[in-house]
Amino acid sequence: MTVRLGLLGAGRIGKVHAGAIAANAGATLVAVADAFPDAAKALAASTGADVRDADAIMNASDIDAVLITTPTDLHATMIEQAARAKKAIFCEKPIDLDVTRVKECLAVVKAEKALLMVGFNRRFDPNFIEVRRQIDEGAIGKIEMVSITSRDPGPPPADYISRSGGLFRDMTIHDFDMARFLLGEEPASVYASASVLVDPEIGKLGDFDSASIVLTTKSGRIAQISNSRRASYGYDQRIEVHGSKGLVSADNLRATNVEIANGDGYRREPLLNFFMTRYTEAYRNEIAAFIAAVKDGGPATPSGEDGWKALVLADAALQSVREKRAIPVSI
Repeated sequence: MTVRLGLLGAGRIGKVHAGAIAANAGATLVAVADAFPDAAKALAASTGADVRDADAIMNASDIDAVLITTPTDLHATMIEQAARAKKAIFCEKPIDLDVTRVKECLAVVKAEKALLMVGFNRRFDPNFIEVRRQIDEGAIGKIEMVSITSRDPGPPPADYISRSGGLFRDMTIHDFDMARFLLGEEPASVYASASVLVDPEIGKLGDFDSASIVLTTKSGRIAQISNSRRASYGYDQRIEVHGSKGLVSADNLRATNVEIANGDGYRREPLLNFFMTRYTEAYRNEIAAFIAAVKDGGPATPSGEDGWKALVLADAALQSVREKRAIPVSI
C-alpha cells in the first residue's frame, strides 16, 4: 500500500515534510495547497505533486491522509474538517493556542474515529530515542532528574513573535513533550522564571526570550528546562537524565566529530545551525512513523492528547511567571 498524502502549507516546515515524504518509498505526495499560490506551485513543481485548494485536498478520493503545516490559528479547524472527511491527520504543534479549543477539536477526532498525530519531532531523533531505550533497559536505574537545554541560534522576526503564542507555547512546548517522554511520570507542578535578555522588542510584544522551568512529578522526579532565543555558538540541543545507577546524555551535533589540536588549543566544528539541519533525520523518522500508522490503522504517537498535555504545561509555565509561584497541574 502506498499512502497518498496531501500537504496543507508550503512554507518552511511544509518543505521539510515534503522532503521526508520524497525519501519514503511507502508514500507519495499527491497535492499541495497554500494561501500563497506561488509557494504551492513551487513546491508542487519540485515534488511532482498537483496544486489544489485545501477543500479539494480534504475531499479528494485519491488522498488518504493530510499533513497540516499551516499557521496555528488554522490547525484545529483543519483537523476537524479532515477528520470528518475520513482522512488520517498529521498536524504540526500546537493544535491550537487555547486548551479549551484543543479539547473541542479532540472530541471531534474521537467522534469521527480519526487517526491524529501531532508533530513533536524530537521524539524521533535517533539520539533521544537511544536515551529513552537506555532508560527502559535500566541502564541508569530509577530516573531522578532530567535536564533539557534548548537554545535557538537567534530570535525569530517580530511578526512571528507576535503570532506565535509566546515562548512557552511555541518553543518550550517541544521541551515539555520531551520531559514527558523521558520522565516516565506526568508532571504534577510547574515553576517557571522568564526574562527579556536578548531583544527588548520581544518584551514590547509581551513575550520572553529566556526562561528556566522546573517540572516536578508526584513522586518527586524533577525535570529542568533551560531556554534562550539566542545561542551565539549555534543551535544548542542537549539532554541529560540522571538516575539511581548512573547517567545517560545526548550532546549537541556537529557536521563532523573531527577535532584539531595544535599550539593554539583544541578546535571543533560549530554546532549545526538550526532545526532543519539538526533534526533532519528526526523529521524523516517522524513522517515514516505517521505513514506506518496510516498503513496499520493506528494508533499514532505523539497523539492529540500529547499535544493537549504539552499545551497545559505551557499555560502553567506562563501562569507561574505571572504569579511567581509553582502551579499544580493534572494531566
